Amino acid sequence: MNQQGVRWTAEQVLALAPDAASRKAGSKLGSAGPWSGAGSNGSGAVWGLCKGSGSKPYQTIVDTAGPAYKCSCPSRKFPCKHALGLLLLWAGDEETVRDAEVPAWADEWLAGRRKRAAEKEQWGAGQSAKTADPEAARRRAERRAGRITAGATELEQRLTDLLRGGLASAEQAGYGLWEETAARMVDAQAPGLAGRVRELGAIPGSGPGWPVRLLEESALVHLLDLAWLEVDRLPEPLAATVRTRVGLTAPAEGPAVRDDWLVLAQYDTADGKITTRRTWLHGRETGRTALLLSFGAAGRAPQLALPAGLMIDAELVPYGGAGQLRADLGEQFGAPVPIKAPPPGGSTADALAAYGAALREDPWLDSWPVTLSGVVAVPADDGWQLADADGQSALPVAPAALSRPGLWKLAAVSGGGPVTVFGEFGHRGFVPLAAWSEETPETVTLT
Repeated sequence: MNQQGVRWTAEQVLALAPDAASRKAGSKLGSAGPWSGAGSNGSGAVWGLCKGSGSKPYQTIVDTAGPAYKCSCPSRKFPCKHALGLLLLWAGDEETVRDAEVPAWADEWLAGRRKRAAEKEQWGAGQSAKTADPEAARRRAERRAGRITAGATELEQRLTDLLRGGLASAEQAGYGLWEETAARMVDAQAPGLAGRVRELGAIPGSGPGWPVRLLEESALVHLLDLAWLEVDRLPEPLAATVRTRVGLTAPAEGPAVRDDWLVLAQYDTADGKITTRRTWLHGRETGRTALLLSFGAAGRAPQLALPAGLMIDAELVPYGGAGQLRADLGEQFGAPVPIKAPPPGGSTADALAAYGAALREDPWLDSWPVTLSGVVAVPADDGWQLADADGQSALPVAPAALSRPGLWKLAAVSGGGPVTVFGEFGHRGFVPLAAWSEETPETVTLT
């Protein structure tokens, strides 16, 4: 899949940076000055020696098919500034980073990666061949289901007390009572319910209109409680979604889907304890949209990094559940290459219909991935909106996206003309994540 001479853009490289400081430091190393012995090959490997403060240069090697990184520097960041600088050099200076034979020090690491991948595949095959004790697994599942049921019943009583006392009591009680209830949900092994309870506790201090938002979210929590208490009577796809929403995890077990997957967007969110990386993919042949999730401890970026604007020939293994888009990345069959064209899109009316259909499958869905084609970014009285070129309808940009620099990048790319935009659309509005125009065919990230 890799092509000679096809290299990433600087924007795609910098999207890999774990933080702003790494992005700045890596940019300073993106020129030929500190580098020697740099090269690349058709399998996606890029290597080089970077002069540092010591007598020996740092040995830096990147496998762009991962991507994965190895550097002899002491940094704990992945990728480190040397890996970012090397990739920037590779992206912008073909004379310095030419096709060459892999040096022994780099080949040793690459061979180790190939060996570990083969061992992991063999181990996975062996594990799947083993038969676990089904009776013990059944008993564990029943015990946990019983704890979750007790937690859901207690949460229902908490919601009943809230409505009986009036929503104003939520502001007077403060956040402590909600945190105590969330802790009880954690004890009940229902982290999904715990997360929703914490969100309820934060609403009374969220500004004007909070009673309406609290009532809406309380209704959704109540619906999830009732769905869990009657989960055995639900259709299996919806039951799987309910189990996921309360916090019961299940492995990705669907049949693997191989395609040329377009990496449309990637962004991180953090809650103080864990960093979650969301990567949106679109299958060029299958037309499927998939979501990859990866996690990192607080202060550390998740390992999985696929810069937006690339395309990978790979297998994805989907999760179950009604309307679920989540998948795990399986085997890759070559190094990523740049996207040649954006995914097909539709109108704003199509986006509304798609979100409505998804809500029928998963009532707790906050947003749904959609691609809009031929839309124009225009200011509105209370913010911005994306309007169809004919001006017949428009989608408001979500308030959370109004303060992001990406919105101004979108306006610049549009320039008053129609563009293709990918993003997440929900009841709060549209969050633009990537854009393409006829004048700017490469992917413009808006995160």
